[in-house]
Amino acid sequence: MADDRFDASLRDPRTMYPAPPFPRQPQDKPGFTEEMEPRPDHGEESYVGNGRLKGRKALITGGDSGIGRAVAIAYAREGAEVAINYLDAEEEDAASLARLIEDEGGTIHRLPGDLKDKAFCRALIEQAREAMGGLDILVANAGKQVRQPGIEEISDEQFDETVQTNIYALFWLTKAALKVMPAGSAIITVTSNQGFSPAPYLLDYATTKFAIRGFTEALAQGAIEQGVRVNGIAPGPFWTPLQPSGGQTQDKVEEFGKGTPMGRPGQPAELAPAFVYLASPESSYVCGEIIGITGGKPIS
Repeated sequence: MADDRFDASLRDPRTMYPAPPFPRQPQDKPGFTEEMEPRPDHGEESYVGNGRLKGRKALITGGDSGIGRAVAIAYAREGAEVAINYLDAEEEDAASLARLIEDEGGTIHRLPGDLKDKAFCRALIEQAREAMGGLDILVANAGKQVRQPGIEEISDEQFDETVQTNIYALFWLTKAALKVMPAGSAIITVTSNQGFSPAPYLLDYATTKFAIRGFTEALAQGAIEQGVRVNGIAPGPFWTPLQPSGGQTQDKVEEFGKGTPMGRPGQPAELAPAFVYLASPESSYVCGEIIGITGGKPIS
């Protein structure tokens, strides 16, 4: 019997989801899903699993909302046991995600903490491994982005926090994960179109996304020696709590995604299938690659 959540009919991708203008909606960091208008789609009503990750054990950073939330929903519906990391302030979104997954019979472990702390990053890998009885998928998704007019307005504190969240945490997490991941495991990083075409108002963020590209390509060549595949995804503009909570100015929130060929931002649900693909055996010969998902804007 067909699952009525999934619509396989032809649909124009330009009009599948809301397009700007959007209302102004300032939020304090880190931002919350329920306060966004329109509410992001994480696949709650549309993603249908087919057992592609049955028995797998996945840790997703930034898993409470946005891209990470969509990945957690998809992985759980594909049969994986899931652990998510998030900040204590994001407990509301994490709790609502846990209710969704648990009500569907899935298993999710909530592991809050600050990835800027080296000791916590190392402990997080062990916590996830112990909770799930193993670890064979790591999605390093959590990131910090604050839009500023230019370099003059980027404080040392902001620069440090962006680099610590986006780069140092990635280094600490993958270093610890590789010690416990068996052959056949997958590590998935999240870079950005900003890692290919940087904008001056996201200078620190773009710098880290360039670094993630290089890190991914270099790590992949070493990790495959123990049978672990490393790949990355480069999203374009996606409608997540990161944007109204400082990732963009409110002027830019109103027009967010307008500059893409599709004329709209992506929804987290539109990214999840790529994360499933890179984690599953279907991508067994894919290693050291970056998949761009940008609404039609080329990356190179």
